[in-house]
Order: sequence, then C-alpha cells, then structure tokens
Amino acid sequence: MSGRVMQAVPRLRHSFDFGGRDVARWFPGHMAKGLKKMQASLKKVDCIIEVHDARIPLTGRNPLFKETLGIKPHLLVLNKMDVADLTDKERVLKQLEEQGIQNILFTDCLRDKDVHVKKIVPLVTDLIQKSDRYHRSENMEYCLMVIGLPNVGKSSLINALRRMHLKKGKASRVGGAPGITRAVLTKIQVCERPIIHLLDTPGVFFPHVESVEVGLKLALCGTILDHLVGEEIIADYLLFTLNKLQKFEYVKRYELEQPCDDVQNVLKMIAVKLGKTQKVKAITGVGNINVLMPNYSAAAYDFIRMFRKGELGKIMLD
Repeated sequence: MSGRVMQAVPRLRHSFDFGGRDVARWFPGHMAKGLKKMQASLKKVDCIIEVHDARIPLTGRNPLFKETLGIKPHLLVLNKMDVADLTDKERVLKQLEEQGIQNILFTDCLRDKDVHVKKIVPLVTDLIQKSDRYHRSENMEYCLMVIGLPNVGKSSLINALRRMHLKKGKASRVGGAPGITRAVLTKIQVCERPIIHLLDTPGVFFPHVESVEVGLKLALCGTILDHLVGEEIIADYLLFTLNKLQKFEYVKRYELEQPCDDVQNVLKMIAVKLGKTQKVKAITGVGNINVLMPNYSAAAYDFIRMFRKGELGKIMLD
C-alpha cells in the first residue's frame, strides 16, 4: 500500500462497545403529523415508492409505513447502490421477500441515465394496472407517493425521473444532510406518457429505535444529523466496521502504516495528514500559551464523508 510493505495486521476488535447511549434524542420524534397527512392523501395515490439506502437494506425501514400505507401497490427502491457492496445481494433479496416485499429495485439516482431508474415507470405502471384502483380506474393519470427516511435519495430519485422522462432539471431540492425536504406532499410531474405525478414527502422516522447499533448504522449512512450523535462516535463505529469487514482502503487513503483500532490515534493521523489543527490555550508555569492540536472533529468529519462518498470501499452494513 502506497509503496510500503504492509505490516502484520494487529489484533482488531470483535465487538463494539455500544454503551448506554440515549438513542431517543438522536431522532426528532416520529413525525406523526407528516404520517397523518400521507395517510389522508392515500385515496388519490395509485402506488407507493419507498426509497431506502442500499447499504442498510434491512435496517431502519419504518414499520409504520407498512401499517399506515401498506394497502397500496408498493415498490422498494434501494438507492446508493454505487457505494453498497452487493456481493451478497441474493441473501438480502431473500430476507426482504420473507418480509413480504415482492418488488425491489437497486438504483444509483445521482448517475445520469441509470439503467435501473429506467425500469421504474414500466414497473410502477404494471403494478398499478394489476391493482384495483376503485373510483380512479377511468383516470389514466397516475399518482405515486415517495416515502422513506431522511437523506436516502427521495429527491434524487424524483429529479432523475424528471431528467429521464421530461428532460427537465431539478424539481426537488437535494442535500447531503437529512431534513432537506420540509413540505409534506409536494406534487411533482415526472412523466408525460403516461402522465405520472409524484407526491414528495419529508423523511419520516419510526417512534423508537430498537438498539444503539441500529441508530449508529443509520447515523453512518447520514439519515440522522451528525452532531446529534457525535462525529467521533460515528467515526469510531465506522473504523470498527471497516476493520471487521477487512476493508482497509482507509489505510491507503490516509497513508497509515497499517490498520488500527484506536479511533483517537487514527483521527490524530488524519488530522495531521490533512493539516486540520486548532489552537488550544495551555496553562504553563510561565503563563498561558497557544499550542496547535489536531482537530479531531474535523478529522472525523472527513473520515465519515469519505465513507459516504464510497472512497473507503463499498460496504454492506446488514
């Protein structure tokens, strides 16, 4: 790696200390208001598209969606497939099918002309035509509802469909932080033949998170605001995960000597490499002096960001 002889890999952690962290404060309630508005709009919806992160296909999907919105045809879109390790894709599909999910599509919505995005309109049209639309059966315009957790790519999917079918630009704001879509049920046209409108919805979390591990997986994929969890905690879980999966691209990227399990040590070396330092006042016998210290938060931010961009290798967290 980087022209160096790799030393023997040191002993790495087999388990992560999740501690007694208060996961509840990481999540902004269960957003019941948004869910009620979605429910009220169901009568004009023909199909539901649930978008989720392909790196956590089993973790964090909101069970309330199934209870509240499950009466409609349903397509699960596992987005960000470009940064997910899909070696074990068949196992994931089998587990999802055991949960009763029949229609699953992997996508990369940020890539222009993604072949998988092209499949969405034909698939959804087929699902709608096979279902009973009751009083809407004469109406040849289709209405879809896009749901999912924050920052999984709902807006990116809408924009990809508009570019593909209408040759139009962004209708939905896209951001790298959760919580960009604020308005509940914004109606956006995405296709002309057939005429298809999508109802864009803000990310909706579930009422409670079953464990700290689930919370950290969601945080690592950016569905929770980093500062609510703590960048250094997320970075530590990321380091543990990369080592456990033997994904050592971070060693090469940050020019480390070898894999390391000590997050403080790794963040210190990242900070030094990137020149991320901060002045800290130190009290000495001759008075206060300013000393340069590694900026651990800035290093953690870079480490997490590189993971989310796929620069540290493709990962499957489930």
